[in-house]
Amino acid sequence: MSQEDRTNNNIEESTLEVNISHQTFRTSNQAIAWLCVLAFFSVLNETVFNVALPDIAKQFGVLPAAANWVNTSFILSFSIGSVVYGKISDLFGVKKLLLFGILIYSGGSLFGLLAHTFLPAMIAARFIQGVGASAVPALIMVMIARFVDSRGRGKAFGMVGSLVATGEGIGPALGGLITQYVHWSLLFLIPIITLVVLPFLYKRLPYEPPVSKGKIDLLGISILSIGISLFSLYMTNFHWSSLLTGVGFIGWFAFHIKRSKNPFIEPHLFKKRNFILCVLSGCILLGTTAGFLSMVPYMMKDVHHLAAGIIGSGIIFPGTTSVILFGMIGGILVDKWGNRFILCIGLTMILVSFLILSLLLDQSPWITTGMLILTLGGLSFIKTVISNTVAGSLDPENVGAGMGLLNFACFLSEGFGIAFVGGMLSQELFNSQLLINFKNQAAYLYSNMLLVFILIMLIGGAVYLLNDRRIR
Repeated sequence: MSQEDRTNNNIEESTLEVNISHQTFRTSNQAIAWLCVLAFFSVLNETVFNVALPDIAKQFGVLPAAANWVNTSFILSFSIGSVVYGKISDLFGVKKLLLFGILIYSGGSLFGLLAHTFLPAMIAARFIQGVGASAVPALIMVMIARFVDSRGRGKAFGMVGSLVATGEGIGPALGGLITQYVHWSLLFLIPIITLVVLPFLYKRLPYEPPVSKGKIDLLGISILSIGISLFSLYMTNFHWSSLLTGVGFIGWFAFHIKRSKNPFIEPHLFKKRNFILCVLSGCILLGTTAGFLSMVPYMMKDVHHLAAGIIGSGIIFPGTTSVILFGMIGGILVDKWGNRFILCIGLTMILVSFLILSLLLDQSPWITTGMLILTLGGLSFIKTVISNTVAGSLDPENVGAGMGLLNFACFLSEGFGIAFVGGMLSQELFNSQLLINFKNQAAYLYSNMLLVFILIMLIGGAVYLLNDRRIR
């Protein structure tokens, strides 16, 4: 047998193995179930520490600017990793990357549990968690698209989406209960549960030969990561040296991707003005709302003296679960009434909730519960509009890269928003009366912060509406 014949036989055998594995994967309901478990726990870890942040700040004797890095570090690595895994899935295969991500995720969790008495080590552990957890949402969508039969693909996407929304809702409630009745350090144990899926994934996920032989833009990833981290540090401590150095790294990154053959982010996307302005408005709106949500536990602790369990399950949980309903409604209304009108509705809902909270902050804490439902409902509408508008502004060949950049930018904006709020809560700048006289002195800071949020949201909405008007 010639060398060419042997090569062809090997290719046929490999192809047959892939097809058999794919068919096994397609017909296995267990496969989808385990993917849903992974999706649930990856998203759960984004929100499970939110309610614990005031307790962490108290235990270590630090200001919110430092405590919020417990979440900021996770989101930064999660956002960058979600893009990296998607881009290199063709180089290494989904199976290897997903197993690697789960191991890193669990390893970071174990490290955090063991090092929870040292804040810098715990922040590093959260960063490592983000590196591992980001593999899950990035690769699950690829796996469903590649391996699930078209007849069951919609069901698979729907199941994963439902579990993601459920994880976002349960995270604060679960985190609050564990923080109040046990200890927040045990929150690091939750992701280790994902190790139970390793044997199944190793056995059942199909073998994938490399699809391409491209190179990883490690230099670009490193430059951007350093620049983003420095900029986030500025949002926390407001030191100009952090800002200037971070801008320098971002400029270096922009120069790098123009010269690189395999850039981390496609530079031609930045030439699409409508796309960039829409992404910018989305970042402003989503980042501001994420910052507000990170402020709620501090606000409830300082103004109403609520325990973490009540904050998570009673104050935040109803709003996070309402996102599922508003998300479905938003998709229907956008198709019926258009992006511009639905964005105005969503923005109005958030602005009204912020204004009411700013004026009635020291009244019943359950007002916050109602306003969170309004806020997160409006956020669902805005997310739907931004995604729909960005998709419509891209050519078919750029949709994948463009939507990936949108997700990346929105994740980053959430990290920036949390860092910014942590920095502002650590300042004395807004701790005085502006609009109304409160009986509780602690209410002034949060009331004034809500007014700042209103201003930023108006700017974000104006960017979208002016760009949309120019397109028309």
